[in-house]
Amino acid sequence: MKMNKKYFLILFTVSALAFGSCKKSKSTPQPVASRTELSLDSIFLYAKQVYYWNDKLPTYDVFNPRKYTTGSTDLDKYENELFGIAGYSLNKYDVYKNQGVYQNWPKYSTISDKTLDNPNPTATIIKNEAMAVDLSGNGNDVGLRVVSYLNKDGSYLPVITAVYGNSPADKAGVKRGWLISKIGSKAYGANYSNEKVELNAALAASSVSLELVSIAGLVANPPVKITKTVTLSKVSYKSSPIYAKKIFTAGAKKIGYLNFARFSVLSNPDGNAPSDNDLDLVFNEFVGAGVTDLIVDLRYNGGGYVMTAEYLINLIAPSSLTGKMMYAEYYNSTMQNRNATIMKNQPIVNASGKIVYHNGKIANYHDNSDYSVAGNTSYFNKKGSLNNIQNIVFLVTDNTASASELVINSLRPYLNVKLVGETTYGKPIGFFPVVIENRYEVYFSMFESKNANGIGGYYDGMKPDYDENSGNYPNLWDDISHDFGDPEEAYLAQALAILAPGVSVQSSGSGKISKATVMAKPTNILNNSKIVGKHRAGKEDFVGMIDRPKQKDK
Repeated sequence: MKMNKKYFLILFTVSALAFGSCKKSKSTPQPVASRTELSLDSIFLYAKQVYYWNDKLPTYDVFNPRKYTTGSTDLDKYENELFGIAGYSLNKYDVYKNQGVYQNWPKYSTISDKTLDNPNPTATIIKNEAMAVDLSGNGNDVGLRVVSYLNKDGSYLPVITAVYGNSPADKAGVKRGWLISKIGSKAYGANYSNEKVELNAALAASSVSLELVSIAGLVANPPVKITKTVTLSKVSYKSSPIYAKKIFTAGAKKIGYLNFARFSVLSNPDGNAPSDNDLDLVFNEFVGAGVTDLIVDLRYNGGGYVMTAEYLINLIAPSSLTGKMMYAEYYNSTMQNRNATIMKNQPIVNASGKIVYHNGKIANYHDNSDYSVAGNTSYFNKKGSLNNIQNIVFLVTDNTASASELVINSLRPYLNVKLVGETTYGKPIGFFPVVIENRYEVYFSMFESKNANGIGGYYDGMKPDYDENSGNYPNLWDDISHDFGDPEEAYLAQALAILAPGVSVQSSGSGKISKATVMAKPTNILNNSKIVGKHRAGKEDFVGMIDRPKQKDK
């Protein structure tokens, strides 16, 4: 059983021993290093022992970590070094979805500055259009997830693809499926290259006035322009990871639908994560309604905490799977053979941030952690009372990553699993943070997960059974003209057609009745020949799966 099913550990320490270990020999006098140079050294020295592909890394002298001086902040320099480390695993990093697109960030590793954690009134910089709620459910913005659809001529459509629950936008009644036409008196959409910096700054301001246009109206036949004007003020708020939930009646079947945004962090010492509470409520409703089949919408879910992913898996799985293997985590041979001595510098702390002691000594991530495969194998342990699910459809896009892919991969050996949408992100790699300067959390690629059949390695993503890019299903698309849970939304309609072919479905709440049929893709705006695809400037929401090795006594 894993160490952190009840306690999620937050690390905080300066890796002083690591800094000392990177000195050259006494015969080569070295100038006094700066704090930043020492941290650049430390990042590389940790990577040499804990990085999943550490056997591909060169020596310190060849890599020369102190050459990473480009960037306006230390965080920029450290991110550039992580990308340099990633470059030594070229087949895992340079090719994105086999399209030959060179990555400009390390796809499987990341680093964060704890001083910029949400909520933080001074953290007003948004790296791109996506204004994300963090993994503790904290938002510090107006609550919009905005993605630009880029035209060949440089014009673009800034579209609201989701609204974070309990945010100012949510309270103002803003929904998925609106196009931002103006911010204040300024019209947006003419040229993305010229406007993207201004657009991001406007969305990140303390207050923003938006003119919105309904995409549903624009794709109607004939088109009709429906507008909405709102003024939103940035605040700190708590947000549920559940975008939507519905129960559909399709003949004799009851089909449960859940759209899940992120696998949130454990935030209290009793072992009950916020996501657990939200998921329990939804699955209790499914049980009460007699749900027989499931649709889980992970199209924008980039992952999060493995313990919460396991909780969702155990809510879905029948009790007959209890005790059977769910998945295993594979660390590099240095870690497995207990040779990653640098981890002595990383103390274990509890959920309240207090150092953990064992036999009167500070517990650390070398002496008190087990990196063996056997010690990091998880088994099913049924949660809740939903016990008869055999058929499940996942709705996915290239934003579906890591812990989301872990859920899918873990259930595939046992249930009838189908995927609808786009090829997923492709991240079978997980990590936990190594802290430097008592400030920066470095998430090196540390372990690969594999399911009970030994299957992992989906670095190019999981290919859907019903793929909008295959040419076999031309009407499939991330249908932003409909809100989540609408049975006429293309992905959901396809999932309903799989589970209840040819049957009319009625949704809970709205009472809307719809044939389980995918409608023709609109051609008058979003399927225009000028549209080349969604443009996302680098990273958006968090992408990854965070887990800890099993704690051992020593």
